[in-house]
Amino acid sequence: MNKLSSEEKAYIAGFLDGDGSINAQIIKREDYILKFQIRVSITFFQKTIRHWFLIKLYKKLSYGTLRKRPDGMSEYSIVGINSVENILNLLLPYIELKKPQAKLLLEIIQNMPKVKNDPQAFLKLCEKVDKFTNLNDSKKREINYETVRSTLGL
Repeated sequence: MNKLSSEEKAYIAGFLDGDGSINAQIIKREDYILKFQIRVSITFFQKTIRHWFLIKLYKKLSYGTLRKRPDGMSEYSIVGINSVENILNLLLPYIELKKPQAKLLLEIIQNMPKVKNDPQAFLKLCEKVDKFTNLNDSKKREINYETVRSTLGL
């Protein structure tokens, strides 16, 4: 991944700006002390007829998973703190349109270890996650700051 040229990094960042997503979500996890997890991800989308291109991208970045969806689209998803942080740091100088999402996600990632068992700190991080609703024009977020606050009784 570090062997990518500046041109390749710029191209991948442009592809992410156009046909990708930078996201943080709050996921319900009964097995977690605070009952929720913050999931961070980068996803690239492409029609399945061009699935080969996502395979090529996967080979360049060396993280994540590929899948063909039943609706004729393919996804290349990179999930998890370390892999997402590495990719964002690599592409950040070249990202244009989704730079606010990239910077916010890096801020969330940097603060995640500090909130492991601290409900108040976790709740503050959930407020930041909620900002992705507007940044990404999300319509289907079911779990948000209020859900976490009420579940934790804060």
